[in-house]
Amino acid sequence: MGQTLWFASRATGLVALVLLTMSLVLGIVGSNRVASVRWPRFALSGLHRNISLMTVLFLAVHASSAIIDPYAGIRWVDAVVPFVSSYHPFWLGLGAVALDLMLALIGTSLLRTRLSHRLWRTVHWAGYLVWPLAVVHGLVIGGKDSKLSWVISLNVTCALVVLVAVVWRLRSASHPDSEARRAATVGGR
Repeated sequence: MGQTLWFASRATGLVALVLLTMSLVLGIVGSNRVASVRWPRFALSGLHRNISLMTVLFLAVHASSAIIDPYAGIRWVDAVVPFVSSYHPFWLGLGAVALDLMLALIGTSLLRTRLSHRLWRTVHWAGYLVWPLAVVHGLVIGGKDSKLSWVISLNVTCALVVLVAVVWRLRSASHPDSEARRAATVGGR
């Protein structure tokens, strides 16, 4: 197989980063209940969900190809249990934490109608850690590949897109439904 698995792991990791960035940005935009005639809220929500699922698929290929590749000696347990790998335990552990959080996000989203809104929202807030953990994991464990100009440009672009979305979200007014729910929660205690 030569370096095929190595390249597959790197490529799917980078694609997963782009998809994760898109999912995060759509989640941030959706949290403000942005909608238009062309993009109703259900379409934005559906796109966010589908991109999140695609991210998980690329992460599965990313982790699988890294595990199957005998070079690093990564075990299946290393992909999901943080900091137990003999290969760059801390940096691979950050990737495992990101994967675990991503799986928790997907699981709680699939069970959203059966969970309290507070639990779902708490897990989703924890999900904001997935993106920076994934970025740091990729930058450090990626070795020489991480220092390629196009990889650096990709990471910087993703960071700028997320930064713009966060700044936009913090500066934009809250939706009346959110304000009413917040008032009811505070008033109901």
